[in-house]
Formats: sequence, C-alpha cells, structure tokens
Amino acid sequence: MFVYSPRIEGVHLRGGKVARGGLRWSDRREDFRTEILGLVKAQQVKNSVIVPVGAKGGFVAKKLNPSMDRDSFMKEGISCYKMFISALLDITDNLNQGEVIPPTDVIRYDGDDPYLVVAADKGTATFSDIANELAVDRNFWLDDAFASGGSNGYDHKKMGITARGAWISVQRHFRELGIDIQHKPISVIGVGDMAGDVFGNGMLSSTSIALVGAFNHLHIFLDPEPTDLSASFTERQRLFDTPRTGWNDYNRDLISKGGGVFDRSAKSIMVSPEMASRFDIRQKKITPNELIHILLKAKVDLIWNGGIGTYVKASTESHADVGDKANDVLRVNADELRCRVIGEGGNLGITQSARIEYALIGGLCFTDAIDNAGGVNCSDLEVNIKILLDKLVSQGDLTVKQRNIWLVKMTEEVSQIVLKNNYRQAQSISLSYIEGYQSLEEYRNLICNLEEKGKLNRALEYIPSEDLLNERKNAQQGLTRPCIAVMLSYAKNEMKEALANEQVASDPCLLKEAEKIFPHSLVKKYKNEVHQHPLVNEIVATQVSNDIFNCMGTTFVHRLMSSAGCSFLDVAKAWVAARDIFDMTAILEQIESLDHQVPSAVQSDLIAKLKRMVRHGTRWLVRNNRGDINTGVMIEQYREPLKVLTSQFDSLLTGSSVEHRKAAISSFMDNNVPEKLAYALASSEQVYAMLGVISVASKVQIEPQLAVQVYFHSSEHLQLFNIAKQLNLLPLDNHWQSLAREAMRDDLEWQQIRISKRILEMVKEGIDISDAYVEWHTSNHILFERWQRMADSLIAISIPEFSMCQVALRELLDLSQA
Repeated sequence: MFVYSPRIEGVHLRGGKVARGGLRWSDRREDFRTEILGLVKAQQVKNSVIVPVGAKGGFVAKKLNPSMDRDSFMKEGISCYKMFISALLDITDNLNQGEVIPPTDVIRYDGDDPYLVVAADKGTATFSDIANELAVDRNFWLDDAFASGGSNGYDHKKMGITARGAWISVQRHFRELGIDIQHKPISVIGVGDMAGDVFGNGMLSSTSIALVGAFNHLHIFLDPEPTDLSASFTERQRLFDTPRTGWNDYNRDLISKGGGVFDRSAKSIMVSPEMASRFDIRQKKITPNELIHILLKAKVDLIWNGGIGTYVKASTESHADVGDKANDVLRVNADELRCRVIGEGGNLGITQSARIEYALIGGLCFTDAIDNAGGVNCSDLEVNIKILLDKLVSQGDLTVKQRNIWLVKMTEEVSQIVLKNNYRQAQSISLSYIEGYQSLEEYRNLICNLEEKGKLNRALEYIPSEDLLNERKNAQQGLTRPCIAVMLSYAKNEMKEALANEQVASDPCLLKEAEKIFPHSLVKKYKNEVHQHPLVNEIVATQVSNDIFNCMGTTFVHRLMSSAGCSFLDVAKAWVAARDIFDMTAILEQIESLDHQVPSAVQSDLIAKLKRMVRHGTRWLVRNNRGDINTGVMIEQYREPLKVLTSQFDSLLTGSSVEHRKAAISSFMDNNVPEKLAYALASSEQVYAMLGVISVASKVQIEPQLAVQVYFHSSEHLQLFNIAKQLNLLPLDNHWQSLAREAMRDDLEWQQIRISKRILEMVKEGIDISDAYVEWHTSNHILFERWQRMADSLIAISIPEFSMCQVALRELLDLSQA
C-alpha cells in the first residue's frame, strides 16, 4: 500500500494476508522505500519463528524543517503518522462477528483481506496508543490488538525482550568459546546509548560487561580500562532509568584514566596514552569520525549493535551498495573487524555479505533477524492473546478490566516463551554449523529445491553459488552461520505455508501444539478457546514447523521428504509422534540445563545422539505407516512399551552392544553428564530400532521383552551391530550417496527384523531362544556361512565402499528370506 499527500509519503509492504511488522518514522526522504524494502526482507526471515509472515511500513513527514522546536517537530510527526494509519485502514476490510465488511466505495480486485496489524519501530515506539485509538474509533475488528504495545499491551523496553533475546545469541557464541559471560568479564564496544531499548537493556544483561567504548549520534564514550565493573553497571542502570539521558550524563569519576565523553561535533579529539594503548591509535589527535572508525575495528570480545545505521560492509561491497549514505565515513570492512563476537540487537547494522566474510575469518555471529527476533515474537504473542481474550469479552465471559489483568499477569510467561524460541533457534544454527561440510550436500539440495520452486533468490540472499559450494566442500568447509540462519528461515517459512494449506490443525493430536504459544495459565483456564482461536491453523502450522527445525536442524524435513517420498504433513505427524515416543522434549531440556556445567562439545554430542535417534524413528514411522499416519495412535502404540523396554536395557543387551553402552555411559559421566541422562542416550542407536521390535512382537503376539532378547541375540551372532557402524562410515559426497546409505540402513534393519520374526515364531512354539537360533542357523547353514565370511570382510575394512556393502546386504537378504 502506498500513501501520498503534500505532507506525507508512506509505504506498507506485506509478505502475505496474515502479516505483521512495525511502522517506522523514516528520516530518509529520498530513499525511504528502499529502506522499507530492506527491512521487510529481514522481517520475512525474522517472522519465520512466529505466526504471520513479515510486513514492514514507513513514512516520511515532508513539512519538517531544522528550525522546529521538539514539540512542533513531534506534533507534525504524529499528525503524519495518523494520516498514514488512517489511509491504511481506509482500504482495509473489516470483520463483524465473522462477516467481512469491505470499505465503502473501494473497488476490490483481490479477495477478502481484513488482517492488518502494525507495531512500533524507529520513531514510533510510543505511538501504539495513537494507532489503537484510530482503530477503535473506526470499530476495526482487532480493537487494541491492531497495534501491539500501548497502555494495555507489552512494553518491550520494560520487558527488555528484544535485547534479552539477542543476548541469548551472544551467550551461545561465548559458551562455544568456553566463556560464561554472566560471570567472566568481557570487553565490549557498543553502538547506541543507555536510553535506547535494545542498547540499554543489552548493556544491563550482565554485571560482567566491561564497556570500553560506545557511540550514538551525539557523543563518543570511552572507558579504556574499566576496573570497577559493578560501579559501571550501576551507572548504566541509572542512565537507563533516567529519561532523556545520553553519554554526556555519565559520571566522569567512574571513567578510567585517559577516557571520557567526547562530542561528535568536535573538530578533533586529543588521544590520551591510555586510548592509544587500548585502541591501537597512532595519531596524537583524531577526528570523532576517525575515532568511531577505530572503535569498530578494536580488539574486543564483543561488538553490541543497538543503534541505527549500517556500520560494517564486506570488502567486496561499495558504500553505494550499502545504501546508508549518512554512515559512509564511519563504515569499516568485515575483514578489518577484530572482535570475537557480534550481537545484533539492532537491524541492518551489518550487511549480509559482511556477516559471511566476518564468519569466514573466524568471527561468531548469526544475523539481525535471528538475534533480535524476540521483539516481533513478543508482539505476535500479544496480538494472538488479545484476539483470544477479546473473543471472551465479546461473549461476556470476561470484562475489559479482567482481560487487562490477564495481560499483565502473563508478562513473564510470555517472555519465557519468546526467549525459549531465541535459545532453540540459535542452538539449531550452531549445531548445524558444527556438522560442517559433511552436511553440505543436504544444504545444496535444499537450496536448489527452493530455487527451482521460485521461493529463494540465491544471489539476493548471498547464498553460495554451485562453484563456491564445491570450493567449500573441497576445503572441508560448510556453510557459515549467517547462511545457515537464512536457509533455516526459508525452510521454516516453506513448511509453515504448506502445513497451513493442508489444514494441519484438523489433526486432533497436532491441534494441541497450539497450546505451546500461549502462557500455561491461560491454556489451563481456556484450553477449548485456544483450540478454537480464529488463527489456530496458522498457529499450529507455525508451532510445529518452528519446533521441528529448532530441534532437528535446517535440512531434516527436506532430507526426509526426499528419501521417503512423503509430504510436509506426513513429516509433521510422524515427527510429533517420534518426539513424544522418545520423550525428546524432556531429554533435550535436561541437556540444555547443563549449560556451563559440561563442555559445549559434550552438549552438542548429546543433542546429536538425541536428534539421530528421533530422526531414524521419524523415518521408520513414515515408511511403515504410508497413507495412514495417525499421530495419536502411533504415540499410544509405541510410547509406553518403549519406556518399559529401555528401562530394562541393561539386562536385555548382549555382546558388543553391552560394551558399547558401558563405554558411552562412562565417557558421558566422566564429563559431568548426570547418570540418568547418560543412561538415556548411551544406546540411542539401538533405542529407535525398538519400534520395529515392538511392531513385530505385536504381530507375533509375544512379549516385547522376548522380542528384544531375540533381536539382540541375532544382532550379536550375525555381527549386525558392527555392520551398522560400518554403514555409518560410508562417504556422503553427493545426494545419491546419502539416499543410498539410508536405503542400506533400512535394508539392514528390515532383514534383522525379518530374521528376529522367524526366530520369535519358533520361540512362541515353546523353544528356548538359544535353541531356536541354533535351529534356524543349522537349517540355513550354507547361507549363514556365506554371510559370516562377507560380514568379516566388511568389518575388516577401515573405509567401506558402497559396492561391497550392497553385495553384503544382498547376502543378508538371501539369508533372511530362507
């Protein structure tokens, strides 16, 4: 939507009918539309964690002039904002008790379109009440859910939600470096000031922050060697709590020797010996712009971006490519950065090319869309909660006062839902990065698939070309974290759209997933109303896709669909079933609770084992329930029997499986992993195979414990456990090799289950397990001996070949069919 008048120009861009994002008061009159386009691109990626797709809007006030006082300036800006909002509402459909009411005298060339939601952004942070008043005056169906925040909404600055979410990303990076930044000091350069929401809350996220330098549009703050971090934190808190403060209000007595607060309007700044030493400055006197340029290149632990402007570009980009002329003189190249970590609380502080270049030289960062997604996620939860509560008010089940009390008392619960999303999303990207070049072919297939469908413009998103992917692979390098972040978001968005189109909420078991995006206290009281939410289908689609990708990684869904030939809905149903059957949620939370108690690498290994178990389980459920995937029935069929069997594993396992389990438990516990968790994951490779064992036991009508004993007995004597380990060593140089390895694993499992079934049928007739196995072996001794020779040869090879594995599995097939 485009709005024009002599006083204002504005634009609002949406990625779909159910779309959400902020409106900003732009100061870029000549190119504000370019600015909004860049922001909506980031918003599309950012909104992958929430219900709607991205939206962004902005306006410029054309009658402003430098001679205006602050009150006149704000008055004109607010008037223009009202005109902009009114114009948007003028051509938006309304709803009345479910009936769409088109605006008067508007010719509609598209379908019904009543969903319009706005949010605060740069320059409009305090305007939510203004927008909501306009919506209420017009009887717009969303009432004060039209603009999140406001008098009866969640104040992002008070909650600190955007900064808290971004700080989780920062903590993740440093945890991988072995540093707990809540207790160990880190040096920081900041962009912004303490009055700002994101910068201020960010710099209050830890008492261990040593803020050595920062700048905003007026001042440069320098504290070369802060010694009393507690006093510095208290002073930052004072500035944050005091309205209209800047760096110039900082208590100079608390600044270390050689530091100070300097005006950016000054002609030059004298360089103290302490400044020269700390920031590697060689000149005796420098300009403020030169000082900022140096600060951005300083050797520090963290650069925290909480301001406005793009300050880092790639060395291959020109300043014109960036499109932020005001900061051309300050901007540095990514290969000049010497910080260890970048935290992007603010938007567009760094170009995507710069993030990639910085990551390739060893820097740790995600993207702004990942780091600061907390704010838009919080707004989304607020709007969805208000829609539910307003429905209760209209039905007479709540008064407006009670509704507002509900909103207030759920504040911290909403925060925790948002922060968990931030944590899991950052974790997913980091774990995908750790997999490195071994998963590069899976990413190549995902990229090509999205490109072929027209859903991804590889060049626009700075995703490596085919040639560059080949170079990375030859150099044994995977995608960078910023690239993985973009691919994660695109993959989520594709699945979210597909699940919504397939009416995912029609599955009673999946419908319950909607409960996870609402505070527990609200669900406990109004569970039925949650299930009947007007956006429940979109909510379930978002929650399921978000959960899958955050827990299983970027390529899991596409890989499973490619190898098993199933739909997005099939994957969703089977994965939710596998997640609950294997108790993934509880185990994952146990692993996450070990932050800073065990090495990050150990946590990653634990999660990898958990993911592998659930991945194989999901694949098994898909392949064995084609066309009839009933999530609830599968959970009921397998969860309890599996729980009983795994609790008896120590008595049921035999041979090499026992040794493998003991070694895994010992290794985990040596690294401080709790005993219960170590036991739960020590035999993850065997646990998922229990699905087939339970299924066979049911068909033969025999106790699952007997079926497990037969399964492991045959595995030990036929060396199938070691064969499975050899299959895992097969190279994955391309997509077809990946499919071939998975097919071989399937074949191995099927043959073992088939052999176990035959022996179980003999056991059911009253024959002892050992005697039944000997009888089976004896009756098939020629094929058995051929298999044993083949198995011995295969196990003796250090790096197996596909052809040898194929021949070996053919021998096993003959044996299992005998």
